[in-house]
Amino acid sequence: MKLLVRSLRWESDGVVSVELETADGSQLPSWEPGAHIDLALPNGLERQYSLCGVPGEGYWRIAVLREARGRGGSEWIHQSLRVGTTLEANGPLNHFELEEGPSYLFVAGGIGVTPILPMLGALSARGAEWRLLYGGRSGASMAFVSQVSDYGERVQIAPQDEVGLLDLTIIDKTSPETLVYCCGPAPLIDAVAARCAAVGRELRVERFAPAISAEAARQGDGFEVVLERSGLVLEVSDGESILDVVEGAGVWPPSSCLEGTCGTCETKVLAGAVDHRDSILTEGERQTGQTMMICVSRAASRRLVLDL
Repeated sequence: MKLLVRSLRWESDGVVSVELETADGSQLPSWEPGAHIDLALPNGLERQYSLCGVPGEGYWRIAVLREARGRGGSEWIHQSLRVGTTLEANGPLNHFELEEGPSYLFVAGGIGVTPILPMLGALSARGAEWRLLYGGRSGASMAFVSQVSDYGERVQIAPQDEVGLLDLTIIDKTSPETLVYCCGPAPLIDAVAARCAAVGRELRVERFAPAISAEAARQGDGFEVVLERSGLVLEVSDGESILDVVEGAGVWPPSSCLEGTCGTCETKVLAGAVDHRDSILTEGERQTGQTMMICVSRAASRRLVLDL
């Protein structure tokens, strides 16, 4: 769809929020907390951004951190995007869904607060029990602090330059039924994951960078992949992804990030064992082996049968 930029606003040092509406005045698709959209930028890049506004409010809001060492997407948005610009977008998609539970603990680092904001609003509206730990390099770099501060004592804001790293011992004190969500830089996610594993809590994460690089994910023994609906039998070699081989055979499943972080290429597995290398699925979802991200994941068996 074509989206029109209706406003830009600084939310903190290095973070700008962008409000988007349809270019033709039509209604935007509905979405749930945790969803993201794919934006096609005029510089040829495509990027995924979490929706951080309120579902149903008539426009979409995203927030973009300027990353000087990135691949150019955030730089273009910060330097060149203007009110009135038209962008193409896909979505919304959601692989960070807000599940039903008796209580919640959210851990956010920096720009990782964005997918969590709509979750807090939805849970507060229905009177659910939740807490948020929100850390960042400095207070000036942390976006939406005033918004989350309105929730009072349920929120702990921890700028690293003032109080140090987030105190994750709170995870040890959660009940087994508490749902733990985390979004932020890899070191934070890894620390939260280790803490959750130590006390037997399943962690739901949203990563902005892959846990395994796309190049490393393509390495491994070759295997055979069967495309059940297409009637094709293909060979995936070391250094190739399933997506590469499938597209080379003339089958074009949906795809976007090519690094296992967006979930666009999630494909149903009909037979075979999967070597999951994505940054999306929970451990429980991986154990079922029902789906896989074919841009990075490989086979843990000689043969995979996919619903393609």
